[in-house]
Amino acid sequence: MKKVFITGVAGFIGSNLARTLLEQDFTVSGIDNFDNFYDPGIKRKVVEKLKSYPGFKIFEGDIRERKLLDHIFETENPELVIHLAARAGVRPSIEDPELYYDVNVTGTLVLLEAMRKAGLKDLLFASSSSVYGNNKKVPFSESDAVDNPISPYAATKKAGELLCYTYHHLYNFNIFCLRFFTVYGPGQRPEMAIQQFGRKITEGLPITLFGDGTTRRDYTFVEDIVAGIIAAAGKLDGYQILNLGNSDTISLIDLVRGIEETLGRKALIEWQPMQPGDVEITYADISKARNLIGYNPDYPVKKGLKKMFEEQGMC
Repeated sequence: MKKVFITGVAGFIGSNLARTLLEQDFTVSGIDNFDNFYDPGIKRKVVEKLKSYPGFKIFEGDIRERKLLDHIFETENPELVIHLAARAGVRPSIEDPELYYDVNVTGTLVLLEAMRKAGLKDLLFASSSSVYGNNKKVPFSESDAVDNPISPYAATKKAGELLCYTYHHLYNFNIFCLRFFTVYGPGQRPEMAIQQFGRKITEGLPITLFGDGTTRRDYTFVEDIVAGIIAAAGKLDGYQILNLGNSDTISLIDLVRGIEETLGRKALIEWQPMQPGDVEITYADISKARNLIGYNPDYPVKKGLKKMFEEQGMC
């Protein structure tokens, strides 16, 4: 399987995945709409680097554009679709739930229908740890009930998983839904916590922490996520849900201390109340991914922070 189509190819995870696949001699085509959720210029610079690879091709457009997807699948004839495109973020989804539903749910349905019409049956779908909500049982397992999402973003990701199962059942698609746990690394979106904290601490600006600093996250380095996606592609058969995380947690305040240590600067902290939609903890049970696809993350947070900020020239 050497011809891959990636939605959201210019984004943080998509561009890292595309580069790795191209370096492994895959042919990669992709789509991105370069929306203004964050500076589109960041994505365009990334795409210019990807264009230096002869096996890369990008289409500018939206996953909800049916005719465009039909054209892409007819001309590119990919063997595997990796669906990363989505409207991201828990808090913004509360402000504009209709947009999140349209992009994340309708967009996924349009993609699945385009695949069906083109005779394509192999898909990796980017889901999210947010589907677990405030699950009291930790670590989170794929067999846990996820019927109580606490943000529109989480609800759209659960809906995407359900649509994927429907197409597996009706049309014999092979689909793995990959639940990503707080991905970070070089080139991370500018509004995300680690990137934002690092930038503001370097510039001597205050950072805002919500809650009391005890909330915990399972931060996963982007290279581990990319490795997990590629490993899943090699084992794709039937329908599965897999956690891709680091299977370790760190509190918010300890994360900040780790960034301070990495950058050699102290943070100026402004405390604010917990935000609606935020969860107390994310924590991945990755035993299923280990057993099924050989997933084995290599970056504990300290190692990941060091590589991220070194590659960005910040330490």
